[in-house]
Amino acid sequence: MGEMGAHYAIGKAGKLIPARLRTHTDITNGLKAVCAENGIKYGAVLFGIGSIRKVTYQILGPKPESPMGAGYLDPITLPGPVEVISMHGIVFQSDDGQTLLHLHGTFCDKEGKVFGGHIVAGGNPVLATLDAYIVEAVGAETIRQMDEDIGMALGIPQGYFAKVKE
Repeated sequence: MGEMGAHYAIGKAGKLIPARLRTHTDITNGLKAVCAENGIKYGAVLFGIGSIRKVTYQILGPKPESPMGAGYLDPITLPGPVEVISMHGIVFQSDDGQTLLHLHGTFCDKEGKVFGGHIVAGGNPVLATLDAYIVEAVGAETIRQMDEDIGMALGIPQGYFAKVKE
C-alpha cells in the first residue's frame, strides 16, 4: 500500500463559463464541447441543474476482484423525465492528451425519488435545459493515471504530495 496523503497542484482560476445545453444534447458530450471550444483542459464543472429525457448513471458497489473490494457497477438507465438537482465534476486530461470529464449528479424522478451517482457519457440527453458553470484551472494539471493501490485509473493532480500522519 502506498503512503496516505493527497496529491495536489497549485494554480488559479481562469475563465468562468456559464453554459446552457440545448434539448437532446448529452450532458457529458455537451460540456466537453464547451471545454474544447474554449481551450479548457483542466478545471471543474462547479454545478449544473436542469432536466433530462433519461438518466444513465453508475453507483459504487462490492467488487471482490478489485484491489479495493469495490468498483462501479453496470450502468443503470431510467426513463424520464428526470430532474437534475445537482451536478459537478472535474475536467482533466488522459495520458494521451484527450480531454475527459468526471461528473457526478443527484437526480429526482417523476415520483420524487432522489438518487445519484457517476454520470455515464452518452446516456443523458437534455429535456428542456441543462445550466452549468465551468471554471478553468490555470497552472494546475490533473492527468488520468493508474493508481496501483486501488487498481483504477484516476484523475491525479500533478506537482505535490501532502503526507498524512496516522
